[in-house]
Amino acid sequence: MHSSKIIGLGKYVPENIVTNDDLAKLMDTNDAWIQERTGIKERRHIKKGDGNSTSIMGVKAATMALERAKLKPDAIDMIIFATLSPDMYFPGGGVEVQHLMGMRTVPALDVRNQCSGFVYGVSVADQFIKTGMYKNVLVIGAENHSGGLDFNSRSRNVSVIFGDGAGAAILSRSDNNSGILSTHLHSEGAHKDQLALKGPSTSYWVPEILADNPQEDIPYYPYMNGQFVFKHAVTRFTEVIHEGLQANDLDVSAIDVLIPHQANLRVSQMIQRKFNLTGDQVYSNIERYGNTTAASIPIALTEAWEEGRINEGDLVVLAAFGSGFTWGSAIIKW
Repeated sequence: MHSSKIIGLGKYVPENIVTNDDLAKLMDTNDAWIQERTGIKERRHIKKGDGNSTSIMGVKAATMALERAKLKPDAIDMIIFATLSPDMYFPGGGVEVQHLMGMRTVPALDVRNQCSGFVYGVSVADQFIKTGMYKNVLVIGAENHSGGLDFNSRSRNVSVIFGDGAGAAILSRSDNNSGILSTHLHSEGAHKDQLALKGPSTSYWVPEILADNPQEDIPYYPYMNGQFVFKHAVTRFTEVIHEGLQANDLDVSAIDVLIPHQANLRVSQMIQRKFNLTGDQVYSNIERYGNTTAASIPIALTEAWEEGRINEGDLVVLAAFGSGFTWGSAIIKW
């Protein structure tokens, strides 16, 4: 059985910077309130007319990853596209990437695991490569949150958190001991209502929503039970990191770099304390980009690599938790 390794990384974030002070002009909030609760100082939002969309940002990140991997688009055997904010209800973004990049008629799989989407995508790609079915798999995480947020005081707990962007990784066949050592995935649907966007959906479509709700309270926007999600995130992050280390007979001391999903700086700081890691061992960029859901880990992974924080032979741990609930980890020997 083969192994797989990451041979190219890329990212893209819109040029439009939205600061906490900018949001304070739209809702009852302020910079100190947002930073205290989330650690976020600014985020990027698509701006009307800038030519961006979820799929286009994914293409931009993928193009960078391909260049760094020294591959042409026709070398890709499969696309895995993770997002909760596709350009259209259907089809998904994977086929748009295939078309926009001029690829062969390769399979395009869309992953809907929200904040855990990239880790799930890496796990799927790893299995296809291990079995020998595919050699090069493109995994993208991309989000256009700003297109579906409520910039109103009633939704400030959610709307101040999320940003737009995309990250990509090329996974390729490797016959040595480096690369993806293992991945670990979980879900707990009992808590699906605690972080969700319930409508419009095929069970609750637009006419019914309009009939049931006054105009000012139409539930088109995401809901999050912040404290409940925070508590479960810390627990599941801890469990799935330990699970990955134990599966490979590794101790916490083996971790060189931990890249958690950029959900909330306070979550990352708590995980850092639980594992007794230093600030240099835990990568964070949420202060610049906010929570970019499926894009957060590949953006952070790309930046950590660009900054020289990840080197050959390092043990890199990816971990995510999000809506569903879903969570997962990937243990990588770089």
